[in-house]
Amino acid sequence: MLQIIMTIAVFPGSFDPPTYGHLNIIERASKLFDKVDVVVAVNSNKKYLFDSEERVEMMKALTEPWQNVSVHSWNRLIVEYAEKNNAKVLLRGIRNTNDFAYEFDLSLMNHNLNSNIETLFIPTEPRYVIVKSSSIKELAMFGGDISSMVPPIVCEEMKKKYKNIISK
Repeated sequence: MLQIIMTIAVFPGSFDPPTYGHLNIIERASKLFDKVDVVVAVNSNKKYLFDSEERVEMMKALTEPWQNVSVHSWNRLIVEYAEKNNAKVLLRGIRNTNDFAYEFDLSLMNHNLNSNIETLFIPTEPRYVIVKSSSIKELAMFGGDISSMVPPIVCEEMKKKYKNIISK
């Protein structure tokens, strides 16, 4: 009897805001895996510009082109999500050596929590090396042009957020 094994990968992140760099990793992963679960982190100890529902809705809209990509939110350990959803791979995007050092340590911790789940690093394309969520937020807050770093719907949502924050 032939058994088909589906390879599921999980791409976790805060996606606050979603960037072209995130979408590049998702697009590339969609070609490598049968299914990619984009998992929006929900951490009550962190302060986000967008709440979890807003981030999930943006990511759902942005990932529509890829039939094998779905978006979820999760407020626990990512290895627990992977285990619950039969995923064997955690994906992490890497821009530079600082990202690698942080993500490598995190991958060791996750492997210690569940050795059946592997972490794979996908280096960003060079054009996205400077695309960093915290820098994008700061630039947007001061009215800078972020259109080369985030998709149009994210750009519009950020303008609304900062207009509301500044006008209060």
